[in-house]
Amino acid sequence: MWPRPDWPTRLLAWFAREGRELPWRENRSAYTTWVSEVMLQQTRVEAVRPYYAAWLHRFPTPAAVAAADESDILHAWQGLGYYRRAQHLQRAMQEVVARYDGCIPSSREALAALPGVGPYMLGAIRSLAFGAPEPAVDGNVLRVFARLYGIEDDVLQPATRRRVTALAQEVIPHDAPGAFNEALMDLGALICTPRTPHCADCPLQVDCGARRSGRETVLPVRKKKTKQVTERVAVAVIAHAGRYLLHRRSETGMLAKMWEFPAVTGRTHAAALAGLCAARGLTTPHGVYWRHRHVFTHRIWEMRAYRWEMEAALQEDECWYTRDELLTIPLAGPHAKLAATLA
Repeated sequence: MWPRPDWPTRLLAWFAREGRELPWRENRSAYTTWVSEVMLQQTRVEAVRPYYAAWLHRFPTPAAVAAADESDILHAWQGLGYYRRAQHLQRAMQEVVARYDGCIPSSREALAALPGVGPYMLGAIRSLAFGAPEPAVDGNVLRVFARLYGIEDDVLQPATRRRVTALAQEVIPHDAPGAFNEALMDLGALICTPRTPHCADCPLQVDCGARRSGRETVLPVRKKKTKQVTERVAVAVIAHAGRYLLHRRSETGMLAKMWEFPAVTGRTHAAALAGLCAARGLTTPHGVYWRHRHVFTHRIWEMRAYRWEMEAALQEDECWYTRDELLTIPLAGPHAKLAATLA
């Protein structure tokens, strides 16, 4: 029978020896688990480390998150991206304070009803913080199970995820569910990597269906990603009397409620610049002040910034800020990098 039934035991033994030392594993609570798991979604571990420490220093409890101004929440999250995660986290902590006296509930039903809690987050919090035998199936776990069990269906399809979740539920050790879930994550991150798995170092190599069939670099099957769209963006750095003009993005959509320098998107850089000048009544600039290429999940911004020294009338959702004040407001990702260049 493959994989052999005792593979979770061997995985846990490997994890005890080789598991990563991570700050969020030092002092597990429902709150610290929640914060770390939200930050780690689609973000590298090394990028999360400083944000995690800074967040807990600034917001040590659910009540601190709930009471904070949303702009402070977004500013603390600045640079991590996917800002809706932070907004969902704050709304969830507000409900935790209002409904559960600031204590994160342990039951499946109560947790699942809170904002931003999907199947993965539910499994992670319940297993890591409360010791419940709940699978936490992320991309690493999908990849490990697809190879281990020789699953040839697209792992991005809901039916395949449900199959993997059911398999994980069958084998998860009830006396160590959190360690098991973390061991799977570490195996996927360190050994069973996407393109070049380190099979010789894997504690489950003799059990692996993909390795037995020579398909370790073929599995898991994933449908092709949608091609990223490239957009040309012209950005206006308008300065006057030591202050800079900033625009606040809309309440919904990408980078919602974040601040940015006025910007216009066009099919070409020339079209974007013409649109920017027309929208703001600006003269054609002499040259480019700043160039930057910013990659999002589904799009790429090819940015060019231009600078004007002038007074300008404020439009809707705009404000003047000094350079020091720019350090205190939540700036949309690439615009924070632009702000850092200002003298």
